[in-house]
Amino acid sequence: MKFLVLVAATFLLCVCQSNAQIYGPYDDYEVYGDDDGYYNPYLPPPEYSEPLPERRTHRRSTRGTITIATREHTLVYTTPGGEQLAYPIAVGRQGKQWYGTTRVTSKSKHPVWRPTPGMRRKNPRLPAVVEPGPSNPLGTRAIYLADGLLRIHGTNDPRSIGTNASSGCFRMYREDVEELYELVQPGTRVIVQR
Repeated sequence: MKFLVLVAATFLLCVCQSNAQIYGPYDDYEVYGDDDGYYNPYLPPPEYSEPLPERRTHRRSTRGTITIATREHTLVYTTPGGEQLAYPIAVGRQGKQWYGTTRVTSKSKHPVWRPTPGMRRKNPRLPAVVEPGPSNPLGTRAIYLADGLLRIHGTNDPRSIGTNASSGCFRMYREDVEELYELVQPGTRVIVQR
């Protein structure tokens, strides 16, 4: 029965993803100070015309591990007790995705965002630093992986969840990243799959 539920959920994710919007380079995410469609991660979430995807719970994976399935736009955290929590995410655009195994190196509440020099060359409007607040594209929490350039974080553009929209990081809804932030610790293993 659990297998049938998993197959049905995977099928639904694939169908929903086929209608997802794919952002062009630096659309919405890297544009600093754009008030069109403004979202403040420090206020309650906006009302959505469609219901948010439900978090699925199922079993089967290494305990205490984050597994990211980029094609399914899903992050699954397997707790040390063996329960699996699945969250919808946004992943990197084509050519900006990374696959492999790494670990959580650190975490930050209300993170500071520093666009890379490459991002700033492509979009000169980007500042060197974006302090915590409503304009920060990292949202309210960041979980740093590997050398700190790759992150699991919130977003100030929740419409991007379920798409290939980022410069390589993994975006989550504010409520989800805040929950995951409390559950994981530095050293947590992270597996990123195609």
